[in-house]
Amino acid sequence: MPPRTTPTQRQKRLGAEIRKLRTTAGMSVEYAAGLLGVDRGKISNIESGVRNISAERLRTLAAHCECADERYVAALTEFTKRPGTNWWDEYRGRLSPGLLDLAELEWHAARIQTMQTVHIPGLLQTEDYARSVFEAVLPRLSRLEVELRVAHRRERQRVLDRDLPVDYVGFVHEAALRMQFGGRKAAKDQLLALNEAGERENITIRVLTVDRGSFPGAGHALLYAEGPVPQLDTVQLDSAHGPEFVHAELQLAKYREHLRWMDEACLSASASRDFIHAVAREL
Repeated sequence: MPPRTTPTQRQKRLGAEIRKLRTTAGMSVEYAAGLLGVDRGKISNIESGVRNISAERLRTLAAHCECADERYVAALTEFTKRPGTNWWDEYRGRLSPGLLDLAELEWHAARIQTMQTVHIPGLLQTEDYARSVFEAVLPRLSRLEVELRVAHRRERQRVLDRDLPVDYVGFVHEAALRMQFGGRKAAKDQLLALNEAGERENITIRVLTVDRGSFPGAGHALLYAEGPVPQLDTVQLDSAHGPEFVHAELQLAKYREHLRWMDEACLSASASRDFIHAVAREL
């Protein structure tokens, strides 16, 4: 098959893991090419996510790299499967690749944890609240572009109520609860919807109150998607230019520590529900 022109984040991640396997083992590109029976250029394309690799070749490479972690190798072979048509493909060419990569990351995650300081987590936003968030984007979006992003955000929420819903933990700062995106009514409806979502078995909402003072990563929105094995975890960070994805070992360790801190500092799920209700009553 011809090379891809725009590999997805998932395809890039597979390539990055293959490169890590090879370089950790001290294997040259030339040796890897000879081992797999391909030319040197194809190895480079595989490692950049531009070309796919078969599960058989991946296992051959892993064996010669003396990778003994069978769960890790098995998880990587899942990445090699050619994707079918997914719901986010309907938005390809209409929304940025980063937004589609985020939807794919969430869909394949074993567990999701988020940390939000300014607004309610995207997977738990109501339509009116989400619409207000997108209307504040600069440069201004057209009405059609706003509605397209709202529809995409609502579609992303399917990961929480599909047949095998993902486990989700949302750490939300008190400041985000008090921000009135869309006005008082939209904000109140959002808080009530947030508490309703928190009643579901697979969703946990925890509030960080302002009296806790400073906290790690202050001001940064964070989504931590657990992979089938810890080595394949991914962090997504918001930026003015769209979603950013990181997965270096030291980065993952840092954000795991951030979430551990949140787990210890936030109110319990039950106390968080009471707190959210109290904020809603003030609106």
